[in-house]
Amino acid sequence: MKKAVKSQRPVNLDLRTIKLPVTAYTSILHRISGVILFIGLAIMLYALGKSLGSEEGFGEVKACLTSPLAKFVTWGLLSALLYHLVAGVRHLIMDMGIGETLEGGKLGSKIVIVISVVLIVLVGVWVW
Repeated sequence: MKKAVKSQRPVNLDLRTIKLPVTAYTSILHRISGVILFIGLAIMLYALGKSLGSEEGFGEVKACLTSPLAKFVTWGLLSALLYHLVAGVRHLIMDMGIGETLEGGKLGSKIVIVISVVLIVLVGVWVW
């Protein structure tokens, strides 16, 4: 039996070996940070509701937030927020027509990563 059409699809589908451009990484991280923020919002609203419910609830939330795990979660949520904010500002700037070229997109992605890393380190120092 003969094939009617010769397939030109790539054979290598191992995602670990595919080299993505920096713009793809910033886009993927922007989406991931949005999902983390969505999930984290539920956690923080629960803690807010519990802390506002009673004096005992406030004490429990306050005691919980002093644990290393809670500090790590707080740092993670703030990191996601900062990255999402910086990447979102980049999208707004691109919507104004700045950095829409391939070179501009790559430069904008690198700037987003550098600014985000600096802000994430600073918020880590603040939380810990």
